[in-house]
Parts: sequence; structure tokens; C-alpha cells
Amino acid sequence: MIFLELFVMLVVILVAAEIFTNALEHLGEKLKISEGVTGSLFAAVGTALPETMVPLLALLAGTANTQVNEEIGVGAILGAPLMLSTLSLSLLAFAVLKKRGVHGEFRPEKTGLIRDLNFFLAAFAFATLALFIPHHLTAVRAALGFSMVLIYFIYIMLTLRASKALVHEGHATEADDPMFLCRIGLPNNMIIILLQLAGGLALLIFGAHGFINGVEEAAAILGISALLLSLLIIPIATELPEKVNSILWIRKHKDTLAFGNITGAMVFQGTLLPAIGIMLTPWEPRSEVLAGVIITLLAALWLRWMAGKGYLKVWHVWVNGGLYLTYLAIALS
Repeated sequence: MIFLELFVMLVVILVAAEIFTNALEHLGEKLKISEGVTGSLFAAVGTALPETMVPLLALLAGTANTQVNEEIGVGAILGAPLMLSTLSLSLLAFAVLKKRGVHGEFRPEKTGLIRDLNFFLAAFAFATLALFIPHHLTAVRAALGFSMVLIYFIYIMLTLRASKALVHEGHATEADDPMFLCRIGLPNNMIIILLQLAGGLALLIFGAHGFINGVEEAAAILGISALLLSLLIIPIATELPEKVNSILWIRKHKDTLAFGNITGAMVFQGTLLPAIGIMLTPWEPRSEVLAGVIITLLAALWLRWMAGKGYLKVWHVWVNGGLYLTYLAIALS
């Protein structure tokens, strides 16, 4: 029964994120902003909301077991960047393999992709360092957390500043599908867009809270820790929106939106949430945690290196998928 509940909550999360991101595309088009802003900021944050809600609700209003709450929180916080930087990216290659071939190229807007990865690597380096800072050095840990929040706000400003030039160069956001609420006869205006956004957000919160309650019971049934289950299961469930939307975009040759949706979420997940984890959880270098952090950094560094060379081939992101399999082998051994 508990696994049926988890599946139902997964469906709720997926449907909610589709509602949310559908409205975001129309918001980006109406505001006349670039695909980079829509993908890396609006869509990334929107589809990252399930992952955001799970650790926050686990830490602030989770189960009666504080240790389980902390393990779910840490697992969800660190599992999301791991999933995004490895498995999510590798699925893009499978989505275009037939049309582009193994040696075909992805063509996301380069400056935005590199900016996303640079900011993620800088912030996640702080998160990694914090694992080794003793708990009694609260001021140092707080300073690291604050620095990570500041990194994200600087990232937002630079991304927005680059938008106008990108729109002028032909990278403006265009919504392909009608807004869901407009299909029942409502007008396409800002009020309706915000109404659909709010509805999607409410469903996301409901689905995330239901998923938290199921994780503790599932961990006991499977005989594994809530931390390991959260590192592996929660990201797979809550990252589905990113994978689905990015796959749809990549198949339509909207490479900037597809990659921005993932790398923008990596920046969001690698700054604000780890900052919260550093201050509200033990944040210790347990073996599962340390392995996940190292694999995540390696995956991001590999993508950054390839993007910096000026070309990104289909097979390059399969390396990221291979790194995820390596993590599974380490964590489950």
C-alpha cells in the first residue's frame, strides 16, 4: 500500500510540474525574456520546487523522528544535484540518438550554459567544504551558507542582465502549446498565468508532503536507511519533471531550454538548499554523502570542460550517465 501511495504522489508531482512549467513558458513569452532566463531561472526553479519542498518539509514539519527527518533532508538536498548532473543529462542523448547520432551535437546557447556550470561548481565546492567543518564552528558554517545564498542572487542578476542581448540575437522564449486554463475558455492574460502558477505550486506542496510520509515507511520495509533511500529514490521521483520537459524541448531542437532547465536547477539546488542543510542538519561526510558529492562535482566538471571546448556531442553526456552508475555501485556495495 505504501508503494502505491508513493506512486500516486509521484503522479501528483509530475502533473503539478507540467501545469507549472506550461504557465512559465507563457510567462516568459509575455515578459519577452530569453530562453536562457526561462530555462535557467523560471523553468528550473519551477520544476525544482518538488525537490525544494521535500527537504524543507522534512526538516521543518516532517515525521516525529528527528534523525529520519534529517536523513531525508540531506538525501533530498544532495541527491537532486547528483541526479541532474548525471542521469538527467544522459537521458537527453537517448532522446536525440536516432536523429542526431552518437557523434551529433547539442547546440545550447554557450554563454548561459557555461555561466550555469561555473556558478554551480563554485557553490557546490562550498557545500563540500562545509562537510568537514566541525559543528561547533557555527559562525564558519553560517558564513559558508550565506556565501552560497549570495552566489545565487549574483547568478540571478547576471542571467537577467544577459537576457536582452539574447532576445535580440533570436533566443526569445516562445510557447508552443496553449496554456491549460486557456483550453477551457479562460483568456491568456497575466492574471490567468499567475492563477495557473499558484495551482501548480499548491499541487507540488501536496505531492511533496505525501512523499515524505511514505519514505520513512518504505525505508523500514526495504531495510535500508532513510538517507540512502532519499539519495536514490526521492531525486528520481522529483526530477521527473525536469527530465520530461527537457526531453520534449531537446526533441524540438530547443537545446537552450532543455539544458537550461537542468543546469539552472543545478544552480538552484546547489546553492540555496545546501545552505539550509549546512545550518539545519548535521551535514557530515558519511560515505554515501561523500561519494555523491564527489560524483556530482566530477559530472559537472566534465560537462563544463566539454562546453568550454565549444562543442558538446551526444556521447559526451553519456559519460555523465556512467558516473551515476558508478555512484550506484558505490552506494549499494
